[in-house]
Amino acid sequence: MLSLPLSGARRFLFLGAHSDDIEIGCGGTILSLLGSQPDTEVLWVVFSASGERIGEARNSARAFLPKSVVREVRVLDFPTSFFPSQAVQIKQHFETLKSFAPDIVFSHCRDDRHQDHKVLADLAWNTFRKHLILEYEIPKYEGDLGQPNVFVPLAEKVAHKKARYLCRFFQTQGNKHWFSEDTFLALTRLRGIECASPTGFAEAFHARKIVLGQA
Repeated sequence: MLSLPLSGARRFLFLGAHSDDIEIGCGGTILSLLGSQPDTEVLWVVFSASGERIGEARNSARAFLPKSVVREVRVLDFPTSFFPSQAVQIKQHFETLKSFAPDIVFSHCRDDRHQDHKVLADLAWNTFRKHLILEYEIPKYEGDLGQPNVFVPLAEKVAHKKARYLCRFFQTQGNKHWFSEDTFLALTRLRGIECASPTGFAEAFHARKIVLGQA
């Protein structure tokens, strides 16, 4: 099992359909990776949030991102659950993201069965054809978790911090039977087993295409 450093990455694009998606999918990686990376720039885009969810999205992004990071947080108002019918408008916004020139794009998984998630995943690949895209996973009722092939080991305290932050900042989701610290810790524990993380915790991603080295 190989380990590859990410020390050369400085510009990170995080894409989320809803206000908690980025944190669920890669909150631990954000806390771990960006906390140790100087001179980092982040563009964080939430495509659907309204009412209380807008404040939740902004407050959570502020907590997860280190103060040293140069960041732009965009919270958009595309209607939740209607992304397929809004694909043209969403694609137009994707075009504005190109100028950021990210080193790594974090987005939804293309095998995610949620209609909003799938639209963003497809547009991420359509827009950033020559970039490293890491597709994160979100546990939910559909049971569409797959077999990820990229793992980021997490310190135990980071895994717990991620789970704690999610429940603290997204209290509007507390009525969902799956939205709990136990759920988020369980998944990081399972992925920690799969990659033999020394701490027992990890986040996992799908990487469809990686080029190693340079001709």
